[in-house]
Amino acid sequence: MPADSGRRDGGGHEGTAASAQGEDSADAAGSPRSADGRSAAGDATAGARLSVLREALAGIGTTLDEATTCAELTRIAVRMVGGTAAVMRRTGQAISGYEAITGDADLLPDARWATAVTREAAVPALGDQPEPWVEYAAATRTRIALCAPLTSGDDRYGVLVWARSGQQPLGRAKAELLSLLAERAASHIRQARAYESVNRTAGDLQRALLSEPGRPHPNLDIAIRYLPAGGGVLVGGDWCETVRLHFGRTLLVVGDVMGHGLEAAVDMNAYRSSLRYIASADLPPHRVLRQMDDIASKEAELRPATCLLARVDPGRRQVTLASAGHLPPALITADGAATLLPVPVGPPLGTGLGGYEMATHPLTEGQTLVLFTDGLVERRGEDIDRSLERLSAVRFSVGGGLEDVLDTILSRLDARHAEDDVAALAARSHHRPGGLADAAAP
Repeated sequence: MPADSGRRDGGGHEGTAASAQGEDSADAAGSPRSADGRSAAGDATAGARLSVLREALAGIGTTLDEATTCAELTRIAVRMVGGTAAVMRRTGQAISGYEAITGDADLLPDARWATAVTREAAVPALGDQPEPWVEYAAATRTRIALCAPLTSGDDRYGVLVWARSGQQPLGRAKAELLSLLAERAASHIRQARAYESVNRTAGDLQRALLSEPGRPHPNLDIAIRYLPAGGGVLVGGDWCETVRLHFGRTLLVVGDVMGHGLEAAVDMNAYRSSLRYIASADLPPHRVLRQMDDIASKEAELRPATCLLARVDPGRRQVTLASAGHLPPALITADGAATLLPVPVGPPLGTGLGGYEMATHPLTEGQTLVLFTDGLVERRGEDIDRSLERLSAVRFSVGGGLEDVLDTILSRLDARHAEDDVAALAARSHHRPGGLADAAAP
């Protein structure tokens, strides 16, 4: 065996012995070591620190609201490092003042200085000492401050400003921690702004699609409400419409395209345009639905939709109903009681099955007719009959206006927390003597 082999072997034994001695010593001290020499106590400490860091990061960006994210950032920065923290946001070339301040605002540096740092969109990199990030002297006492940019990729959203009194510099680990928190917040701000941009675009599109319903005859008053699910933007397939017919009659319509989002809104507009064109021929409600279904079934990309038509005739004091898979309307009597009007239900529009029928009911002056989409009454895990019973159980103030009626319904059924979009239309006729002849033309 070569001589150097023996030396290496001997060295190896000595190393092994030393390692064993170290393990014995560690065991004797109650702190065993792992194979790579780390102590169990050290591993536990590192694990605890990672757990705290993971919890801190999880507390930033819990919503898609930018202001909330900034407030979460400054609270966690102060909790982890101490001092005072605030955010200056950047939108385009505009920079806000201090926001979401946590701690003593008097410790923060002059906002003009922080604004200058924000406009530079960067701060000096950490060298051997962390102080170069910033150290400044106030008139009465020395303070230190640090600016951690809110950057995500190439996008810059502002700066996290941290400060405390005293001359002791901020350690590298804490400076890097603040930088890490700022990066996490910037990532969530980026998502929040993207979400806001999409919602704004979608809302603009929906408002363009959801043009105001046509004007009913003067002998009919109406009120309409639309609530997007979860308090979101006006995007969905729910819609309301009114069409003036001959002889003082008005066609009331409420529909619901299956699904959500922009696609449902676009399909909603297609159904609405079809309805206006067909209804202008003054056909009976069930024939209007038949033609709408025939047209929709030939459009392969068009989503199915439910629809309820109510032709109100104040001159004859009656309403004629036809339904394509839609829930029945509610009738509120003059004494404030509510009941559901029976209506034959055909298949949804777009199936090509047809088979629609109509039913006529009395509608006297002072009574209120309410058409609505299923989001008003349906609740997860609840039978639809039970959902409709809750609506029938609502009592209304005598002599209240149509807006009061809708306020009562939306409040009692907690529609603002509905899981689906809600569209509701309330109508009340007031027959005028001689009005039938006067309203012969639409």
